[in-house]
Amino acid sequence: MSFKYTSVKKEDTYALIALAQNGDSNAKEQIVEQNTGLVKNIALKFLGTGYELEDLLQIGFMGLLKAIDRFDVHFNVMFSTYAVPMILGEIKRYMRDDGRIKMSRQLKLDIRSMKQFQEEYYNQKGVSPKLSELAEMMGVDIARIVEIIDASDALSNLESLDHPDRQETPLSESYLEAEDKAVDRIHLKMIIGKLTDRERQIITLRYFKDMTQQQIAEKIGISQVQVSRIEKKVLESIRKDMLAK
Repeated sequence: MSFKYTSVKKEDTYALIALAQNGDSNAKEQIVEQNTGLVKNIALKFLGTGYELEDLLQIGFMGLLKAIDRFDVHFNVMFSTYAVPMILGEIKRYMRDDGRIKMSRQLKLDIRSMKQFQEEYYNQKGVSPKLSELAEMMGVDIARIVEIIDASDALSNLESLDHPDRQETPLSESYLEAEDKAVDRIHLKMIIGKLTDRERQIITLRYFKDMTQQQIAEKIGISQVQVSRIEKKVLESIRKDMLAK
């Protein structure tokens, strides 16, 4: 039986992945083609670090291939949702293991200027400047500000690897922490997708509907003690998975 590679619906992607995991190279190529834009968008976030886009893309595709090999349909999430942290992790691991951040002299000067503008703005107004305000102060467009921020963050991460006891927080963190939180939400969604129907129902009612354990017990017809036991088990499982991310 042949499989026609024309649709990107979740069910068809699951079928493609099953074929790829069983050695079908055509299916794997189709999945890679479908997610080329995803890999490129992630790789572009790291351009400010001085690495060539081609190198970043190659590493990103390695993460995508790992995602294809490790994906389980029981995660009950879109494949792209699962692939994002895998691709990000592979690129960040490569940069960490490479042990160097390549930056031009101009980029280093821009990082220094940006930090100075941020500090002056914060001292005057008590809040951090927006990207648009930074761009206006430095006389560049927002795309350049994002590039400078990415480079600053990469440099700070490298310094933290060299000095693990250092507690300094990079000034760019306020802008970039949203991306890390988004990845955490993706990972959490994957974990929740692996829960049983009852476990997922209890967690949803407890933490998204703000119901008490007793209210949940009455709603689904079990005891409050059972709800408590299931909740505790699930939270411990989620905690372990998030720490292992």
